[in-house]
This record gives sequence, structure tokens and C-alpha cells, in this order.
Amino acid sequence: MKTLEQKWVVITGASGGIGREIALQAASHGANVVLLARSIEKLKQVELLIKESYNVEALSFQLDVANPSEVELVFTAIYKQVDQIDILVNNAGFGLFKEVHEATLVEVKEMFDVNVLGLIACTSMVVSQMRRRKSGHIINIASQAGKIATPKSSGYSATKYAVLGFTNSLRLECMDDNVYVTTVNPGPIATDFFTMADQSGTYVKSVEKYMLKPEYVAKKVVESMMKNKREINLPGWMNAASIFYTLFPKTVERIGKNAFFKK
Repeated sequence: MKTLEQKWVVITGASGGIGREIALQAASHGANVVLLARSIEKLKQVELLIKESYNVEALSFQLDVANPSEVELVFTAIYKQVDQIDILVNNAGFGLFKEVHEATLVEVKEMFDVNVLGLIACTSMVVSQMRRRKSGHIINIASQAGKIATPKSSGYSATKYAVLGFTNSLRLECMDDNVYVTTVNPGPIATDFFTMADQSGTYVKSVEKYMLKPEYVAKKVVESMMKNKREINLPGWMNAASIFYTLFPKTVERIGKNAFFKK
């Protein structure tokens, strides 16, 4: 993938999970990477691994995307070391699987602050520059939960529906400026995400055999970089189910009721 050589790729939530894998795989194809997350210690470990393994540049910055002023300060610092950001991967996010009456408003707000407002804040720091130079790629990690909402994920699904709506609008705004905008909608991935989201462990046990490997999801994301790809939907059968749900919601909710309550 020579298209990534010497490109600067910024990845939020890069300290673990698919963010870490995206960083490693992008670097393996010659991209320079900027790693962002709340844990600077974990970022430094990833940075060192990249520098030891690949002949590319890597930078790390501690960032809580839920803090707008911090987002501005960090991206300003990035621009002092990097001429331009070619690709932004908005990967930072978390979920809590609770029914509406169980989730507090504080918990729901925290999800929106990270999953939606943090994503928008980071996007705002790069999109104008990309549009001016007529080149760039913004990749937003959403979820199949933004296409099919299920019980115990009302707050989380709401954030991912918001990400899809924002990304679809952004894609149209950037269409004439040669800036690509891609949504990634994975199903459950075998990462630490569920340590917080599914504290009972029941959902993980029920879907364990269907879980995607983070390396596989990262591979699909990296393969799409600097390509005009609208969406990446994984796995294929789950995407087919979401399409069927859009066409026949009542039928899917009736037939799939038991599956929906796996959480």
C-alpha cells in the first residue's frame, strides 16, 4: 500500500483494541502515526513498538476527547510537529449496557461526550485544512448498534446513530473537495470494550463465537485509507440483517426478540 507511505495518520483511542491495531498496521505500510489516548504510558509502549518495528515516525499525546479545550491544545501541538494530517481515525469510544431506567443521565452524557462530541471536536480540528488542500480522509468508528438498536444499549446506540448521522452529513459537505469520509460499523469485537460495557459477562458469553478479531477489523480499516469508501460493515451477515431491519423493522423485532435480549 504505497498510498500510505509518509502519510500522517492520527488515531484516537490508540492505546489498545482496534486503535492500537490500526496504528501498527498503518505503520507497517509506511505511514507515520500520531497516537492519542488518555493513558500516555500505554501510548508510549505502542510508540516504541512502532519505532522498533517499522522505519516510520510515531508521536504520542495524552488526550481525553471529551474535553474540548484539551482537543484544541493537543491538535495545535500536533500541527507544530506535523505539516499536515492526512488521515484521522476517530476510534475513541466506550459503551455501557444498561436499560434506560438503570442508566443514569451522567452515564449517558459521558458516552455522548466521548462517542459523539469528542469525535466532532477532533474532526473539526482537521476538516478545514483537508478541504483547503483538496485531500484527506476521515474515518469514524461507529457500530452496527447504530443501525440496529437492541435492549440494554439505548444510550450507546443513540451515540452511534448520532455518529452515523454526523458522518453522512460530513461526507456530503466534503464531497466536492476530494476529502473522503468513511464510517466503520463493526459488530462485537474481542477487545477490552466489554470489560466496562458488559460487566455481567452474559453478552460476551452469548456472542463469543461471533466476535470479530481486532486485527481483522484494523486490516479492513487500513485497506480503506485514502480510498473513497462510504462504509465498512462487519461482519457481512450482520450488515445484511441491518438492511433487512431497515426494510422490515416490525418483522425483525418480532422474530429476533430472543436474540436481541442476549445482553
